[in-house]
Amino acid sequence: MNAPLPRRHFIKTSLAFSTLAATGSWSALAAPAPAPGVRLGGPTFIRTDDPEELAKECRRLGYGAAYCPNIKITDTDRIRATTAAFAKHDVVIAEVGRWVNLMDANPEQRKKNLELVTEGLALAEAVGARCCVDIAGSFNPKVWYGPHPDNLSERFLEAAVENARKIIDAVKPTRAKFCYEMMGWSLPDSVESNLRLLKAVDRPAFGVHLDPCNLINSPERFYRNTALLHECFDKLGPHIASCHAKDLFWEVEMNVHFREVIPGKGALDYTTFLQRLAALPQQPPLMMEHLNKAEEYAEAARYIKEVGAQAGIPFLPRTSPPQ
Repeated sequence: MNAPLPRRHFIKTSLAFSTLAATGSWSALAAPAPAPGVRLGGPTFIRTDDPEELAKECRRLGYGAAYCPNIKITDTDRIRATTAAFAKHDVVIAEVGRWVNLMDANPEQRKKNLELVTEGLALAEAVGARCCVDIAGSFNPKVWYGPHPDNLSERFLEAAVENARKIIDAVKPTRAKFCYEMMGWSLPDSVESNLRLLKAVDRPAFGVHLDPCNLINSPERFYRNTALLHECFDKLGPHIASCHAKDLFWEVEMNVHFREVIPGKGALDYTTFLQRLAALPQQPPLMMEHLNKAEEYAEAARYIKEVGAQAGIPFLPRTSPPQ
C-alpha cells in the first residue's frame, strides 16, 4: 500500500488553510438555499490567469460552473481572488481534477501521486470547489488508466478504500468532497460498486462523481441508459458532487465499440439526465469534457440547453452576464 505522506507536506498545507481561515476569505461562499436548475460548465479557451476575466468568460459562454483554474495551494492570494471573483459572478467551481494513478506499481511514483491528489483536495476545500476528483487508478503497468483484470478485484477495492481514507483524513475537508470517477473497466464500474465504496470508505467527505457514459460498457446499458440514469440518481443522488456531460455512439463493427461524441450525437437520454440532476438540492454541476475545440463545446451547450428548455428545466444563474 502507499507510504505515509511527509509531515512537511501537511504543515505547508495546514499553514495555507490557516491563512485563508484567518482572513475570512471563505465568507463570500455563504449563500441562500439554491434555486432548482442545472449549472452547466466547461473549459474556457481564453488566455489569461486573471480570476476576474476567467469568471466573466464563463458567464459570457453561458456557464454557471467552471473547472478550477490551475492554482498552487500555497498561493493564498490567488485562492482568495479566485474565490471572490467566481462568487461575484455566480459561477460555481465544480471540481479540481487530479488525473494520476493512485495504484501505480512504482512505490515512489505512487507516493507522489497520493501527495498530488491530497493537495488537490486541499485546494478544492480552500477555493470552494465541490470536489476533487481522480479515478481510483489501475494496475495496468503501461497505461495509467488502462484495463487490467485485477482492477475489478477485492485487492483493488481495498487499496481504493485505503487511499480515499488517507486523502480525506489528511485534509479533513468540511465543504469539498473527494470522489472517484466512474470507469468502465475499474472500480467503481457500477452503481453497486459505488455504494460499496461509500460504505467502506465511511467518511462524510467521500462523494460520487457521476459520469453515466463511463458506466455504459455493455449493449444492455447502452440500450437501457434511461433505467441506468434512474438507478444512479435513486441510489447515489444525495452523494453526487459533480457530473460529466458527454454522449456515446455505437460504432458498428465486429465487436462492441462505443465512441464518445458531442452531446446530442449519441444515445444518452439527456432529458432524464437533466430532470434528475435539476431535482437534487445540492445542485451538482454538469461539466462538458473531452471535446476538441471551442466550437464543439458551444454546440454541446446549445443541445443540452435546448433539451432543458423543452423539459422546462432552467439553467443557472438566471441573471444576465455582467458587462
